[in-house]
Amino acid sequence: MPRTHILSPGYGSGKVASTVSLIEAEGALIVVDPGMVSSRAAILDPLAALGYDPSEVTDVIISHHHPDHTINVALFPEAVLHDHWATYRNDEWNSRPAEGVVVAPGVTLWETPGHTPQDITTIVETEEGVTVFTHLWTSENYPPEDRLATDPEALHRSRARVLEIAEIVVPGHGPAFRVSEETPR
Repeated sequence: MPRTHILSPGYGSGKVASTVSLIEAEGALIVVDPGMVSSRAAILDPLAALGYDPSEVTDVIISHHHPDHTINVALFPEAVLHDHWATYRNDEWNSRPAEGVVVAPGVTLWETPGHTPQDITTIVETEEGVTVFTHLWTSENYPPEDRLATDPEALHRSRARVLEIAEIVVPGHGPAFRVSEETPR
């Protein structure tokens, strides 16, 4: 089963940093949302502590195209980059919708618009339960309404879909949290 790690928990109060995560899966080492952080060491040091070099990362997934989630994608020169409509590596652009793409065994992408029309959520089946990496929630304690959402109705529909399976949420700008009755829908 895949294992997940938070390399850098994000924040969005005053300064901004995305939550940067690592997924160890069969045949894949995946980084999610390598965006803004206080320094690149906030990503690279925890990666090294887990025993990995950036060149070993096979895939990078970005939840959406805002710079605070994408600015450090070049740290992983050997990785295939995944977004809502394609994969990219070197000079290859392979168009495909993200919905249902299996990046590795136990790691699947869903299209989950709301914050932006191009949002995707990474679904990971772990021993701790189904973990989702998503910007449908900014953080556990953020107000239920995303003031930056381009389509609030779509956001709530996407949240409802994800909450049908999610047990743990890794939000765009904060530490992971367990789904509860209080989790905004």
